[in-house]
Amino acid sequence: MARMPSAERRRQLTEAAIRAMARDGVAKTTTRAIAAEAGVSLSVFHYCFDSKQALVESVITTITDHYVTLVKEALRPRATLEDTVRAGFQAYWDHVRTHPDEHMLTYELTQYALRQPGFEHLARRQHEMYGEAYTHLIEQLRAGRDLRLRVPVTVLARYLAAMTDGLTLNYLVLGDEAAWTGVLDTVTAHIASLVMADGPDAAPGPPPDRAPG
Repeated sequence: MARMPSAERRRQLTEAAIRAMARDGVAKTTTRAIAAEAGVSLSVFHYCFDSKQALVESVITTITDHYVTLVKEALRPRATLEDTVRAGFQAYWDHVRTHPDEHMLTYELTQYALRQPGFEHLARRQHEMYGEAYTHLIEQLRAGRDLRLRVPVTVLARYLAAMTDGLTLNYLVLGDEAAWTGVLDTVTAHIASLVMADGPDAAPGPPPDRAPG
């Protein structure tokens, strides 16, 4: 049997770790359990990851990439800017509803990293990645459009990351799916109000953050 490339093996082990951690919790998930979940020997695990820090960072990166890929695919141009923004948020919330354990895991990873000596930087990196992801999504939204923002990209990205984080936790705790159509409508309208078409009819506001060009 051909030997699996190390990068592919790391992906396999990371996905296995996500499943195991979402099911059993971060603290209770051992390297042996992850290896068993992936169907490989413990020696293969240690060959791919030289520390639990490296594994946790890979898990955080992979989960974030999952979400960003979903939203990127949903942000194709639609009839209106509001429709496009709504589609992106809808794609994310559909994933929250169908994979609540994976989203719950993101909060557990933050708490685990903050409380585990030597892992604190992973919690910081996790939230930096959220901001970076939104920065890329904002630039994707602006690509090919004559748009300007009422606030700097970095401010909007951090705001969106914090808002999404809070709303996700709120949903995981309270549920109530019936309320979320209204929540998404409110979020969409608010974000669209911070992004406007450039031109003589643009609404007044603080100095905009313009796209280069």
